[in-house]
Amino acid sequence: MKSEHEHENQVGARHRSSPFGRIEGMPPVLVALYFALLSITVMFLILVVAYVATRLRSGAPTGLYSLPRYFSLSTIVLVVSSYIIAHAQRLYAQDDLGGLARCLGATLLMGSVFSGLQILGWRELMTNGVPFQGVASSSSGQFIYLISALHVVHLVGGMLFLLVIMLRVVHADRDAVRTLVFIRNPYHRRHLKLLATYWHFIDVLWIVLFAVFLFMY
Repeated sequence: MKSEHEHENQVGARHRSSPFGRIEGMPPVLVALYFALLSITVMFLILVVAYVATRLRSGAPTGLYSLPRYFSLSTIVLVVSSYIIAHAQRLYAQDDLGGLARCLGATLLMGSVFSGLQILGWRELMTNGVPFQGVASSSSGQFIYLISALHVVHLVGGMLFLLVIMLRVVHADRDAVRTLVFIRNPYHRRHLKLLATYWHFIDVLWIVLFAVFLFMY
């Protein structure tokens, strides 16, 4: 007859092997992030489907206007920012708070440049004959403004979170004791992971959106 301890171990093993067990084993903030990313994905999927449907329904040939070159430049900038922030956790593991602060600062700068290029892209759209007339407009071109703007809003949300983390890193780097406490706190490591995950998601999301615009514009 199995002992009570062996029975508990088997139950625990089955619990951990199930999808729900893995979810329950995650930190709540990580679960919340994944649900938020899922919600964002669904929202943009709906908008993209509506854009493509409106574009096809209009019957206008693709390539009628050129996609703003600033959108192409902003895509490159965002990819570079994603590459930069990928080094954040390595720098944290190496106790290099100075390098981590520079990494986060460079990522923040790239995010700001991306947002600025998006605004310039909107101006170029207007120049190309696609004026912004509001969300209720039946023109498929209006979806480009809406989708791009919503993406920028989500990026800015990530930038604010990044700014908070960067300020904490800079503050901790000024004192040896604060540096030690900061490095040994798993709370900060988790936040860096959340930030990197969110930033990479926003990067991939824009690449997909840009590809849709490129082939359907």
